Amino acid sequence: MTKPIPDKAEVALEHPDKLYIGTFERSARFDAHLDATGISLMLERVGDVDTRKSIHMHINYELFAEILRDLATTVAAIPAEDAAHRETLAKAAKALHHALAAKPDNAATIQTRRRSLNPNSLP
Repeated sequence: MTKPIPDKAEVALEHPDKLYIGTFERSARFDAHLDATGISLMLERVGDVDTRKSIHMHINYELFAEILRDLATTVAAIPAEDAAHRETLAKAAKALHHALAAKPDNAATIQTRRRSLNPNSLP
């Protein structure tokens, strides 16, 4: 289930002989979910053959956990006066924490929770 991108993402893929750079803005869509081995992320811009593009990434759980730890060590780089971004990130991290702490009943329940979980509704 894709959702509109609320801000912007920039992607660069570098090969020895090529460089691909793409920007995904508010007109694009994304999907992020967990599966049996890690997280899946898809960014997609629809349109004609000249403008459409997508990226698909899969990151195993151990690498994703390490990425989260590294992000936590760099939070100080967000200026204290940038309260809006700090709050948005804190609410999203809290939503992830709540979801991980919940007892998974079954796959259908997890999917239902995924669709209904909104970090802005958490206290």
